Amino acid sequence: MLPLVFVVVLSWVFSPFAAALSSDYYDHTCPKAESIITKVVKKAMMNDKTVPAALLRMHFHDCFIRGCDGSVLLNSTAMNAAEKDGPPNISLHAFYVIDLAKKEVESQCPGVVSCADTLALAARDAVALSGGPSWNVPKGRKDGGISKAGETRQLPAPTFNISQLQQSFFQRGLALEDLVALSGGHTLGFSHCSSFQNRIHNFGTAHDVDPSLQPSFAASLRNVCPMHNKVRSAGATLDSSATAFDNIYFKLLVLGKSIFSSDEALLTATTTKTLVSKFANSQEEFYTAFVKSMIKMSSISSGGGQEIRLNCRVVN
Repeated sequence: MLPLVFVVVLSWVFSPFAAALSSDYYDHTCPKAESIITKVVKKAMMNDKTVPAALLRMHFHDCFIRGCDGSVLLNSTAMNAAEKDGPPNISLHAFYVIDLAKKEVESQCPGVVSCADTLALAARDAVALSGGPSWNVPKGRKDGGISKAGETRQLPAPTFNISQLQQSFFQRGLALEDLVALSGGHTLGFSHCSSFQNRIHNFGTAHDVDPSLQPSFAASLRNVCPMHNKVRSAGATLDSSATAFDNIYFKLLVLGKSIFSSDEALLTATTTKTLVSKFANSQEEFYTAFVKSMIKMSSISSGGGQEIRLNCRVVN
């Protein structure tokens, strides 16, 4: 349990409802914004199947640092290393999709739609266009002007245990239910060996491989990621249907076929384990919970957003 004073400070820094967001925010000022963004995301997906996972992860990483203010989109400068160049974000990609969407929206409604909202909408489209649920995204975020690579240390790591995950989410006003539902986003995407190497080599003094991994699955991971792997692109998809948004992630997790330690950690506490089982047995239950948690997460704000950036990579 966190000390009360720490809880109070963090709840002020990461207030989920610090900004007044609404689903009809652009109805009069830029009514075509959402359809424009959807069109850009859809076209990008046709050319690159990794785009949905990239956009969803980008949005998550934006919201967990300074709230959902588009700070992850800013480029580094000669005087400052930005979030996108922090170690956990080096593998983020598809920033060009946000650039294209923003450019199209600017041509219709100059200076109206924030980069933070553009990213939130693109992440929703990434899920929906991958076969997952859709939802009305609350809008009205402002763009922040501060982005520091060092702050990316605050992001939950793939090696986190359940206590570390709980604290990371709790600090941002998110509950265990949100942790499990949002972890379901791992149904999309790919991981490099470095993020799960700890589970398949030198796991501990008694076991070289994490014993919670299903043996044949562990063997397949060791095959693509040998001890002294020199192939930088080597890795594994996060579930067996990595381009479709479904509940396969949870089904595989129950079977001992998860990729990250943080995935397996969800089975180590009664509340989270029960939710994993529920989502594995019902895709509808997962979708409902995921939408609720995405809206909650995408509403995290530090109150630091001050402007509508014209170019998402630089402050005005």
